[in-house]
Amino acid sequence: MRRQITGFSNPTVKYLRSLRDKKHRKRSGQFLVEGLRLLEDARSIGRLPQMLVMAEGRDDHALLARLEADVMAAGGEVITTTPDILSKITGKDNAQSVTGVFDEWDTRLAALTRSAAPIWLVAQALRDPGNLGTMLRTGDAVGAGGLILIDECADPFSAEAVRASMGAVFTVPVAQARWEEFLPWLRAGEGQLVAASLRDAVPYRAADYRAPCFILVGNESQGLPEDYEAACDLRVTMPMLGRADSLNAAVAAAVLGYEVLAGVER
Repeated sequence: MRRQITGFSNPTVKYLRSLRDKKHRKRSGQFLVEGLRLLEDARSIGRLPQMLVMAEGRDDHALLARLEADVMAAGGEVITTTPDILSKITGKDNAQSVTGVFDEWDTRLAALTRSAAPIWLVAQALRDPGNLGTMLRTGDAVGAGGLILIDECADPFSAEAVRASMGAVFTVPVAQARWEEFLPWLRAGEGQLVAASLRDAVPYRAADYRAPCFILVGNESQGLPEDYEAACDLRVTMPMLGRADSLNAAVAAAVLGYEVLAGVER
């Protein structure tokens, strides 16, 4: 289906604008993805938007033409509108010329297969969507089975997190759970839980990592609760040679991710 929208008060415009808010995303089960690069990343692995919104007067592009054709063939909707209306939808004065609407996917722990990869990333109370997106990129880089978000974290389907992931939101499975759900799920099968910590920790390069290894990092400012750390199989620390007393949460996950990758491959 193809149609044109010319008015700011159109109900579809109002609906698309609402997807900038977490409560509306959760209620509708859909989220926005802006820009041809991210949309092409999604298309290349078989994920197509339910709705494709394109600005009139945009430059022709072979990738956009193929994306449009694929969305139409899959029964999706293609909308053309003015650049001003597209900016209203995305909340950006310099909005890119194309935006897609995707259905959110299953983020329950039950949707994960722990044997799918030797490394998993786990983040507790991660509040910064940029950090969340960076962890997704790290997960993609190290071949992680997924990113598990524990307790109250930033929304992985927010525009900021999706953009920071550089497309990894489509390649790295995401699960969301409370600690009380996660720990019994983990202990019901194989899995080594490793925390980045300062409490009774061993140097991260001397640790014995075992697959599947679940790398746990805590909140950006407070770190992990003490009882969460106590429940871990292994606590590791990274040397801090300057004045800083800790690494950024997403950076710590990346450092540990590559160390674990080397350890489980040996």
